[in-house]
Amino acid sequence: MTKRVAIIGIGITPFKARYLDKTYFELAYDATKLALEDANKNGAGINHNDLQSTVYGIYNELFERQFMPDIFINSYLGLNDKPGTRIATGGATGGYTVRMAFSEVASGLSDLCLCIGVEKCNDCYDEQTGTTTPEVLNSIAYSADMTYEYPMGMMAASSYVSMVNAHFEEFGNPTEEQMALVSVKNHGNAINNPKAQSPMKITVEDVMNSRIICYPFKLLDCCLYSEASAALILASEEKVRELKVETPIWISGVGAANTDCFIGNREDLGRLYSNIYAAKAAYKMAGLDYDNIKNQIDLAELHDAFSGQEVISYEELGFVPFGEGGKWIESGGPLIDGELPCCPSGGLIGCGHAVGATGIMSTGEAALQLREDAGKHQVKTIENGRAISHSIGGPGAAYAAIIVMENDQN
Repeated sequence: MTKRVAIIGIGITPFKARYLDKTYFELAYDATKLALEDANKNGAGINHNDLQSTVYGIYNELFERQFMPDIFINSYLGLNDKPGTRIATGGATGGYTVRMAFSEVASGLSDLCLCIGVEKCNDCYDEQTGTTTPEVLNSIAYSADMTYEYPMGMMAASSYVSMVNAHFEEFGNPTEEQMALVSVKNHGNAINNPKAQSPMKITVEDVMNSRIICYPFKLLDCCLYSEASAALILASEEKVRELKVETPIWISGVGAANTDCFIGNREDLGRLYSNIYAAKAAYKMAGLDYDNIKNQIDLAELHDAFSGQEVISYEELGFVPFGEGGKWIESGGPLIDGELPCCPSGGLIGCGHAVGATGIMSTGEAALQLREDAGKHQVKTIENGRAISHSIGGPGAAYAAIIVMENDQN
């Protein structure tokens, strides 16, 4: 029998283009310190010595310029002689890290587990160009198949755009204008999030006029790569009671799935089945109905690395039927004051994408919303007391993870 697991502490550093004055382990320290402070505001009264295990989300050794970077964080945080596990699943690293930390506590291995993600991508310097960008892109491209895809120039944008274009061929959506609405929404939501890297008040025309990255993705359809760290402290139900935590947020459902990493092998290029299977598994665990999920949750923090992928996710996660995601964003359904707010934090497009930290940030943001503690970007109505976070990543977005959270009213 598994134990109930709660999020009792949340720490998120600002997302920035680059931290010139910090190492990756110093960024991890900052998020951990914030999470411990938040847990103590929540009544826990704990310090780092009380943490029994750690799960680290770090996508890319080349970003950190350090193989096995987790052990250096472990030592810097003063967690020697305790177990730690590292997760690396591309853009889904954060979501899978939350899943593993949940498993640590639910299994009984730990009563208090630190879930920490960090990325320091812009220290990898390209000598030829004098910038970090080509080296960062090359590091990401190494996640593609190195035998056939990488030599043809596969990058993150071209990987995602193939799925979006195939979806458009089948359903006629998302259109370029519908994708632009996602960018307008998420950049706008980020204005009220002090941790966000890319807050902007923009129009559909601004997005449409920004330069092409990989057709039909334009510059403002794409997230920025970021440096940041995010941490959660997870506790068993027994520990929550012992510590007398005031506002625990319970993880009631966890789902994950991996699909074929070779995009051309997939039965249906326009549907990301890892999203569908992960969502159905998480909803089933939480006792929710996939076909009625929109009416059972209050908000969703989605993995919007590219605007078109967010539109497809509306459909794959069960918010609307297939082919209707574009119409839903046109109707205002996922706006912060719409029927189901999506990415009220600004998401990846508004906040930035510090890969190992991103899914942990989105889970923490969803938990803050359920605590009604999200500041100026708090959604107006928490009626069902439930939220989800969503992570995808890897070659062709082969990995997907969904986390369902509930507040005490459930």
